Amino acid sequence: MNDAAQTAHGTTGFTPRVFSGIQPSGGLTLGNYLGALKRFADAQDAGTETVYCMVDMHAITVWQDPAALKRQTRELAAGFIASGIDPERSILFNQSQVAEHAQLAWIFNCVARMGWMRRMTQWKDKAGKNSEEASLGLFAYPALMAADILLYHATHVPVGEDQKQHVELTRDIAAKFNHDYGVDFFPITEPVIEGAATRVMSLRDGSKKMSKSDPSDMSRINMTDDADTIANKIRKARTDPEALPSEAEGLTDRPEARNLVNIYAALSDQSVAEVLADVGGKQFSEFKPMLAELAVDKMAPISGEMARLMENPSEIDAILARGAERAREIASPILKRTYEIVGMVGA
Repeated sequence: MNDAAQTAHGTTGFTPRVFSGIQPSGGLTLGNYLGALKRFADAQDAGTETVYCMVDMHAITVWQDPAALKRQTRELAAGFIASGIDPERSILFNQSQVAEHAQLAWIFNCVARMGWMRRMTQWKDKAGKNSEEASLGLFAYPALMAADILLYHATHVPVGEDQKQHVELTRDIAAKFNHDYGVDFFPITEPVIEGAATRVMSLRDGSKKMSKSDPSDMSRINMTDDADTIANKIRKARTDPEALPSEAEGLTDRPEARNLVNIYAALSDQSVAEVLADVGGKQFSEFKPMLAELAVDKMAPISGEMARLMENPSEIDAILARGAERAREIASPILKRTYEIVGMVGA
């Protein structure tokens, strides 16, 4: 690769490539679908190369039951595929099967600064007052995430707001590497945060994010829920007594109403304004059946395909193995050139 053809100031000169990853922590929800998986599938139609990863190495920064981790990795892969990610159009694999991730992460461990890591909000949140008991892996997590992204010279990374800081750190690591070694080798990756329902909220409390860890199963739509369960959860979702407004400003201070409208907009590929133009003035007794029908139409086929795939783990494993081979075709020369830049003999 001709380093001089690249630029340290952005992504100009790099092949447009999207990379994103999700931890296989189990319990995929509607929030995962609308905030990530649906967007990943849609990105395939943009003509940009797409690389999607189950980041199982990130998962073990806190202890995981081995059998559960294996099952959850396959379930996540099934969720990717059922959501429309085509393993022929996208590269789909699990992180631990491409050793170059760990190899580049070590280089970045030596580029990143301790102070950068300590400022990471997720480190503070997850380690809390027991930081001395947290794993070194949890502390170094953002450097591995930077390696995940830059190993493919990814130009764009779809992420939620909670991961935006890590992508900003990735940019810092790329810029410092380029500066320290006098090259323009790694792109300054752009985070992509968009969509009406990027942050899907609880069906029981519109001020809280939809989460698999919520004690109430009625607070979320699981990607494994069948049609009847989905419809029932929508019917019983918390609302307020007011009619729906005709404009988005009318959703201010109405978190449950805003959440259901956002979900409808995301599932129907409309803007909030377009949805409200159609449903403004309706009571929730009218709107909920519309949302339930839409959610069942979009989500029930996904849960059915996930169930089919989970009954055929060898099919999932074969898809991931092929994806890992394709990932290494991109990753290996980039890592080799990185080693050469750093001065590794025999690289």
